[in-house]
Amino acid sequence: MAADSSGRHLWIVGGGIAGMAAAAFAVRDAGLPGERVHILEELPLTGGAMDGAASPAAAEAFVTRGGRMLEERAYQCTWDLFSTIPSLEDPDLSVREEIVEFNQRVRTNAKARLIDSDHTILPAVDYGFTARDRFDLTKLIATPESLLGSRRIDEYFTEHFFRTNFWRMWRTTFAFQRWHSAAEMRRYCLRFLHVFEKLYTLADVRRTVYNQYDSMIVPLQRWLVKAGVDIRFGTRVTDVDLVDRGPAGRRITGLHLQTDAGDEHLKIGLDDLALMTIGSITADARYGGNDTVPELVRDRVDHAWSLWETIARKAPDLGRPTAFCGNIDEHKWESFTLTMRNNTLLERIIKYTGNTPGTGALMTWVDSGWHLSVVVPHQPHFPNMPQNISTLWGYGFEIDNDGDHVRKPMSQATGKEILTELIGQLGFEDIREEVMATTDVTTAMMPYASALFACRKAGDRPLVVPERSVNFGFLGQFSEMPRDIVFTVEYSIHSAMHAIYTLLDVPRRIPPIYNGTLDPKAAVAATRRVLR
Repeated sequence: MAADSSGRHLWIVGGGIAGMAAAAFAVRDAGLPGERVHILEELPLTGGAMDGAASPAAAEAFVTRGGRMLEERAYQCTWDLFSTIPSLEDPDLSVREEIVEFNQRVRTNAKARLIDSDHTILPAVDYGFTARDRFDLTKLIATPESLLGSRRIDEYFTEHFFRTNFWRMWRTTFAFQRWHSAAEMRRYCLRFLHVFEKLYTLADVRRTVYNQYDSMIVPLQRWLVKAGVDIRFGTRVTDVDLVDRGPAGRRITGLHLQTDAGDEHLKIGLDDLALMTIGSITADARYGGNDTVPELVRDRVDHAWSLWETIARKAPDLGRPTAFCGNIDEHKWESFTLTMRNNTLLERIIKYTGNTPGTGALMTWVDSGWHLSVVVPHQPHFPNMPQNISTLWGYGFEIDNDGDHVRKPMSQATGKEILTELIGQLGFEDIREEVMATTDVTTAMMPYASALFACRKAGDRPLVVPERSVNFGFLGQFSEMPRDIVFTVEYSIHSAMHAIYTLLDVPRRIPPIYNGTLDPKAAVAATRRVLR
């Protein structure tokens, strides 16, 4: 641990997992006293996109906007952090130890990964590649990122590739669309090459006991508060004072704040540091219920992008946010959470799939108009859930298409209509009336859900620690770390570790980025699977 004896303060903009991790690394590894670490968060709670909460649309119902699948080899910064954070319910057990124990007990082995329009579970073990598909996939992996630029995935493959079982599973496991960045697809292939072998069962997935907010965010916040970290809610940062002194470097000297008390200016001292979380995949998320449709916000009502837009105008290397937030129709999707007040639907799904809750993975209806997927987590998914209640989560990828049982776009459907479509896709019409009467549906429309996969070029994302930065850096999914993969908890935590270790000179090694092509066993197994 680096012992900090100066009077420096660390100011962190954003209380998501990246900002929280930065605070933890500053205290744990850089020796900065907790009372000199400050998190400025506009919302009334921490966690950012890692949420799980009471539904705003129904009483005694729950909602998760998304779910995160963790993994052993690729999540080393995550495991490093949570190996020292006590778990939610057992202070003698770390979050990391709790996850290991839980996944030894509740093992993922999906038996119904892909389903067709006849309700038949497809043999997903057959990836369906032609020789051309194999060649194109290998070529993409072998092409240096510098040569890919802002090209799309569908520029590298024929139409057949997008009908393979591999693509059907890949796109829904990681949330890729064919028009997304080929460079990001390549990074994922390198980072998750070892997952190729078990993509059809997702046996490499690691999950938390409860939703990630309760299992990861709540314990981390407890640790930060106990360490004395200053978390200020209701505090929006609108601008920064950035001074460029040429060869002497660039420095942030002040933050402009909006609070309930009015506008404020916070001076950043010579020894102080400022880290800013930029962009958000859950910005402008809106909810719907059983009989309502969530609004699609197109004009950036929330403030999650505005700070980055303001900063980016100060220097050309501080990113180009419009590359990510400028095309909502390519990045929006809608999720839904079912709160089930009896076990009728849950028991039927168990019988149909052969998976008990928590042991399956995404079930995807490959022919559905909305391209629906659902996952049934281990129950209870919330620590305060009554015993007679269970939940499941799902989403649609093609939300402007008509459904097969509800003849309207998903984006225009109520929660009950989405449930009707799901029951139809499952083929459970005989229990439809009972399920409809005992289930509350909360929907979430997210304009930027997959914006981090937007086609981009070098410089569209600022480096975590920009060149000539003396005291500032960027955190989260829209900062740039060569070779690592966005849309993961790991990326946010890695950005926090990189920023803190660099700016505070922490004499500790950051875990290396896993590359499957450098792992002989993983490479051989992946090759064998692709050639089948």
